[in-house]
Order: sequence, then structure tokens, then C-alpha cells
Amino acid sequence: MFEVYIHVPFCLRRCGYCDFNTYTAVDLGAGASRGNYADMVVREMELTREWQLAHGVEEPAASTVFLGGGTPTILSADDLVAMLDAIRRIWGLALDAEITTEANPDTVNEYYINRLAEGGFTRISFGMQSAVPHVLKTLDRTHTPANVAAGVRAAAKAGLRSSVDLIYGAPGESLDDWRTSVETAIGLGVNHISAYALTVEPTTKMGRRIAAGTLPKPDDDDEAAKYEIVDDLLTAAGLAWYEVSNWAKPGYESRHNLGYWRNVDWAGIGPGAHSHYNTVADSESAEAHALRAWDIAHPRMWATAINEGRIPWGGSETITSGENLEELIMLGLRIREGLDMDRINRAIASARGADESTPLRPIDAAQLLPMVEEGLVVIESDARNHTRIVPTRKGRLLNDAVIERVFDLAGV
Repeated sequence: MFEVYIHVPFCLRRCGYCDFNTYTAVDLGAGASRGNYADMVVREMELTREWQLAHGVEEPAASTVFLGGGTPTILSADDLVAMLDAIRRIWGLALDAEITTEANPDTVNEYYINRLAEGGFTRISFGMQSAVPHVLKTLDRTHTPANVAAGVRAAAKAGLRSSVDLIYGAPGESLDDWRTSVETAIGLGVNHISAYALTVEPTTKMGRRIAAGTLPKPDDDDEAAKYEIVDDLLTAAGLAWYEVSNWAKPGYESRHNLGYWRNVDWAGIGPGAHSHYNTVADSESAEAHALRAWDIAHPRMWATAINEGRIPWGGSETITSGENLEELIMLGLRIREGLDMDRINRAIASARGADESTPLRPIDAAQLLPMVEEGLVVIESDARNHTRIVPTRKGRLLNDAVIERVFDLAGV
């Protein structure tokens, strides 16, 4: 698989909890402006394709495309379609490609959504966050629950799938507030819901207010209780968990998200976006290697590099076999399909071959029994008779601890 992610760094206003690479200015210099952004993105795509060809990276047609931000829908619908058209021209699109944009509910209307559908988009992810007015106010969100419902209706009328994102753990949000938000999201009739625990960064407006004592700090026990509530309510509504923070009706999982968890290749386009390639030709040796790269974060410097004909990377690094093993474990223990032990043991053997001094050792099912008895994981067999480690709900709540335990077993 090959995926394309496009980061749109513009927002109408900055939410108090947001630590993403976003800006409220209309023009950030060197061509990085709202009106010219699509053109800059297309130019980066062309530079990226040139780099891929020069480094032996031959990708299939893109199987998924995802526009995130920021607020992609702050740009015109024609701009979003133009960026998708460029992907179709430069890499091609798979016949059944999943094409998603995030949307702030108060930046789209029926006309806008119809234009996206005409241009080839298949899915919209609405940033709902909450259905409770005082929680939305705490999060500095400007939309209303009615905006979300109108967007979902317009998307359904245009033949697009919808997802909504929720955030739990906001200061002042009660358990009943959270139930109201989840039940409202279910009532929209969407087939995919994401629910994320609020992460407070000290450099944000909310982080500073919490540090000053004017807002209460999110509580781990409260967030765990809210996770159990959302899991219970969504499961009862027919949406099954497939990743720690994502639930969907069968067949409606976000294929783009799953690509990240499965460690596929993706090209990240836009300021601060990350790219990942499993096989890149080494110009100095006959060996290929995996590579991670990230774009320059500030839009003006990013645009300057593009204007100079340079791929606008802020840096890149080779992913060693040991680092690849760590990523496979971390990612595999976040998804419902679980961690394939055969794949992990092959990765362990590869890492040991690359470094004979490594303490890495293969894992067998018997070593996992203590974690099974503690209710953290279950052991399953898939259709290929591969053994898989799947986290339980308790294991999802204690995901970092589960990952550390598997690291210890493997000698990571």
C-alpha cells in the first residue's frame, strides 16, 4: 500500500488545547498563503515524486489520501479537489481509493460538500469534539452540535461516508456530559467514531490556565471511566473498536489510519508532515533501508525550499532493524488485529543478524501467559494460523505498560 497525507496548517482561530502545527494568519510568506497553498502542495508532490524515483522508490497508485490540519476546509473546495487531482496525475489513485478530509463543522455547507463528492472525495471526518455547549466553550470550539448534524446530513445526501471525532477529559466535563456527547454522536448515524483523551501541552492556552490553577487538570481515573463509557456505548451501537481510539461498523474502518498502524509507505506533504518508506535505495551501498522524514515545520521556510526546487524536508533518518522492531510492537498492540508473533520473531531475527551483540530473543506464547492471566491480552490465531497478541480493554487502558512488558520479553 501507498498513502498520501496532506497537512493544511491554516485555522480561523487556534483552540486553547491545540499544539498542532497550525496558524491563523492568511499569508505566512514565500507563497505559503491560503490562496496559493494548493499550488505549493502540488509543487511539493512533484519534488517528492522526483526524490522517490531517484531513490528506487516505486509506489503503486495511492490507496488512501487524507487531508488533515489545521482546518483543510478553510481552503476552497476547488483547492482540495485540485490537490486530489494532482495525486491522481502524479501517482495515480487506486480504483477503490479512500479519500478523506477533516472538516471543522462550521466551515462547510451543502454546496461545499457536493463539490468534494464531485471531485472524488469519499469520506469526511468532522471535528465534533463534544455535544455539550460548556465543554465546547472550554475547548474554544466555535461550532454547535447543529453544525455537525447538518454536515453529516449533507455528506450522506452527497454519497460520502462520515466520521466524527470526540475528545474526553476536558476540564469541567462530567461523566453525564460525556455520555451525552457519545449518545449524540451515535444518533447522527455515522459509521465511524474516534474518541481521544485530552492531552494538555504546557505551551498551549489551556496548559497555561491549568498551570495557573484557573482550570482543573485532567484526571487519569476520570479519563479511564470515560473510555469505558465510550467503549460500552459504541459497542452496543454496533461500532467495534479496531484501534485504541477508533470504532467503526464492520467494513467502515479508516483504511488510512490502519495504514499507519500497519507501517505501510506514505508520503507526508505540507509543513511538518512526516513521510515513511520501508525500502529506499542507499546511494553509497547496495543495501536498501527504511527511512523516516519530516517536512520543515514553518510554512514560510517550507515554501522557500519548494521555491528553490528542494524537497522541503527538515530532516530524515534511517530506521534501523531494532527501531523497526520497536515500531512493529508499539503499532501492533494498538489495533484489534493484534501483534503477529511470526512477524515479530522474524523482525527479531533480522535485528539480531544486523547486530550480533543485541540481547534480542524470540517470544513464545508461554511467556505471555502472565499477561493473559492478568487480563491484559488474549492470544488468538488468524486465518493463516499465525499467533496474534490482542489487547483487551484493560490492556488498551494500560497500553503503554503492555508495550513495555512485550519489549522486556523481546529484550528490546
